[in-house]
Amino acid sequence: MMRKLLTACVGLVAVAAVAFFVFLPSWVDHSRNRRVTSEQMLISEATRALHKRLSIVDLHADPLLWQRDLLVRADHGHVDVPRLLEGNVTLQVFGVVTKTPPGLNYASNRGDRDQLTVLVIASRWPRRTWNDLLQRALYQSEKLGRFASQAPGRLMIVRSVAELDELLARRGRDEPVVGGLLAMEGLQALWGNLARVDTLFDAGFRMMGLTHFFDNEVGGSSAGVRKGGLTKFGRQVVRRLEERGIVVDLAHASPRTVSDVLGMATRPVVVSHTGVQATCKGPRNLSDDQVRGIGANGGLIGIGFWDAAVCDLAPPSIARAIRHVADLIGVDHVGLGSDFDGSTFAAFDAAGLVQVTQALVDAGFHEDEIGKIMGGNALRLLRQELPQR
Repeated sequence: MMRKLLTACVGLVAVAAVAFFVFLPSWVDHSRNRRVTSEQMLISEATRALHKRLSIVDLHADPLLWQRDLLVRADHGHVDVPRLLEGNVTLQVFGVVTKTPPGLNYASNRGDRDQLTVLVIASRWPRRTWNDLLQRALYQSEKLGRFASQAPGRLMIVRSVAELDELLARRGRDEPVVGGLLAMEGLQALWGNLARVDTLFDAGFRMMGLTHFFDNEVGGSSAGVRKGGLTKFGRQVVRRLEERGIVVDLAHASPRTVSDVLGMATRPVVVSHTGVQATCKGPRNLSDDQVRGIGANGGLIGIGFWDAAVCDLAPPSIARAIRHVADLIGVDHVGLGSDFDGSTFAAFDAAGLVQVTQALVDAGFHEDEIGKIMGGNALRLLRQELPQR
């Protein structure tokens, strides 16, 4: 009887382990990163031809968080190399998430707890990542590096102007390659240590969001409790980012943090993935005054594709937000910031970006304007901001 009981217990433990390590990460990924069925846009042949001529840049997506092989086309989520190539993406900015508080929301989140730890362990990340946010960032950098080394003909990492020019030259020769640029989503991994900026730079990070869903040592988040501005340490961080050729990203920043950064920045900033209040109300989206401030800074606003950014997943809603920014501060200051795979629902994945091109055509943008919005503006800013080599 005791032997049967022990056997049953061992069996239950085995089943629980399989469920935790095999099914949990996949279930979370499938449930949080979905493509929502919607009416398909009619894409004209002229738009398809235009889309093939574009150099497309998406300023933010989060596939590195999930347990996927990015070299293989997945049946869920939004981003992998095959779908990026099908969507004619030249450069994908890969966001790196290191911590998310329980009860994630846009109103108010404390930063003293972390729900990401369970996913990290279940996904079988190295033990060094379980309780160390910096190691989580470095591990995701290593993941992207492994994918690039396994398929150098299809994926190359971009860390400098020289590498960006190499990518564009390869694309100009019709090589089926996509570039990947690493970005931090919140600098909580610094833990108040300025030297860690250099550690992340050495690991390939070239864009850094100051905050994510909670206030940290750098500054206030739009979804934090206090929603304060830049701290003294935060000002040191911004200076160091500018010195190293790392683009400052104000996505998720509180209004005070946005204002403080714009007041001290000597180089253009980005808001990698956002909406605007004028077309979609919400605490995460930019006011017209903030949009004007970013335009005056020479910066770039990446319009997101998810519901809280544009209030409707249909591509015309994305074009409507882009039109508002373009009319307010000029077409040179707006781009794409999908937030694909960021625990978001979308009407299409990276392979379907031609729908955005069609929505911009339908919204009355000219071909040269569409070229800027879909990637030209981002390439110009990166060529201006990245280290030369």
